[in-house]
Amino acid sequence: MQKNAYFKGLTIPLLLLAPQLAITIVFFYWPASQAVWQSFLLQDAFGTSTEFVWFENYQHLFADPGYLKAFINTAIFSTFVCIFSLSIALLFAVMADRQIRGAEIYKTLLIWPYAVAPAIAGVLWLFMFDPSLGMLARGLQSLGIAWNPRLNGNHAMLLVILAATWKQISYNFLFFLAGLQSIPKSVIEAAVIDGARPMRRFWTIVFPLLSPTTFFLLVVNIVYVFFDTFGIIDSVTGGGPSGATETLVYKVFSDGKGGSDLGGSAAQSVVLLVMVIAMTAIQFKFIERKVSY
Repeated sequence: MQKNAYFKGLTIPLLLLAPQLAITIVFFYWPASQAVWQSFLLQDAFGTSTEFVWFENYQHLFADPGYLKAFINTAIFSTFVCIFSLSIALLFAVMADRQIRGAEIYKTLLIWPYAVAPAIAGVLWLFMFDPSLGMLARGLQSLGIAWNPRLNGNHAMLLVILAATWKQISYNFLFFLAGLQSIPKSVIEAAVIDGARPMRRFWTIVFPLLSPTTFFLLVVNIVYVFFDTFGIIDSVTGGGPSGATETLVYKVFSDGKGGSDLGGSAAQSVVLLVMVIAMTAIQFKFIERKVSY
């Protein structure tokens, strides 16, 4: 019999909620409010004076062709990273869920990349695909492919996509594997008795039952590619060559730190935050309807 806890007053519930509320306010709402306020200000190069300019930073932002290029880069980068990381992780989870020899070692090796910091993951892939030192880069050059992410924007984008995908596969793999192991074996056995082939069992039984996990990972991966891939891009390409891998989150950093445009950088961060919130809301509004809990 399950026992429920009841509180006679609001003191204890508020005390229990206070630490989490304090962390949320201090590390999320306060910085977000500061960014919104900063986006309406124009500060001189020496930081001695500021001027309230209303929406002037936003006007310059949307008139900047470099910002449009960063938006397109982000769309390409996020689409491919989400598709590759989710599909490969699902494939690995399905293979790991089988009764095979050495399955525990296989699962452990797949989890390891998640413990690697994004910047370190980027450096690892940079070493493998460096045009002068990387073994894989030399292999591509021996096949007649003029691989050089330092000069070719498409090569640089492909490199950061591979690094970001590799970094996120382990996280997705853990949740997909947990979802697969939570599916009742009796359902699969009933489908086998009815004569359903493995592919048909997967698409008609297994994958629909994984829809809550898939939806959750889709939301998490969108947040990941928009924010957490900064370290990978910074360590691998630095947004180059010629801005070919400069995403929205990296442009916030480069314009704010390198360009000393604090107001414009704050405006970019506000736009980016609104975009991610809007995309998450759209996913909950439309995609969640197809999720079977």
